[in-house]
Amino acid sequence: MTHNIVTLAPHHLDDVWRIEQAAHAFPWAESLIRKEPNKLALNCGLQIDGRLVGYCFGQLVAGEATLLNIAVDPACQGKGYGKALLEGFITLVEQQKGEEVWLEVRASNTRAYQLYESLGFNEINRREGYYPAENGREDALIMTYMVM
Repeated sequence: MTHNIVTLAPHHLDDVWRIEQAAHAFPWAESLIRKEPNKLALNCGLQIDGRLVGYCFGQLVAGEATLLNIAVDPACQGKGYGKALLEGFITLVEQQKGEEVWLEVRASNTRAYQLYESLGFNEINRREGYYPAENGREDALIMTYMVM
């Protein structure tokens, strides 16, 4: 199996939208997925044997990258693709001379939290009641990674 990190292009967006709906209990609006990226965007996807299995939306401003959204097709989870995708995103940040990466993760998303921590992200803060949840609101954990 060959995997490639690719810059998201318009022809990827049907797959991105399908994965977004399948992977998130509270998906982004389709209009956000299909919005034309601005010059600060750092959006990439992970292809396995030419098929898009995951993506991330990010931006890079003044050396600080923010990971806004990341997902792997639920049918493809548990195979290390999330790690490969996140490593690819970090590599793009490095290539663009970024110095750090920021993200927020649901407090209940322990699998994602453990992945981020395993790659060197550190929790630095908490936003109480940030995300919508089944029973009201859920905290966001803010994590950062220093690019070498």
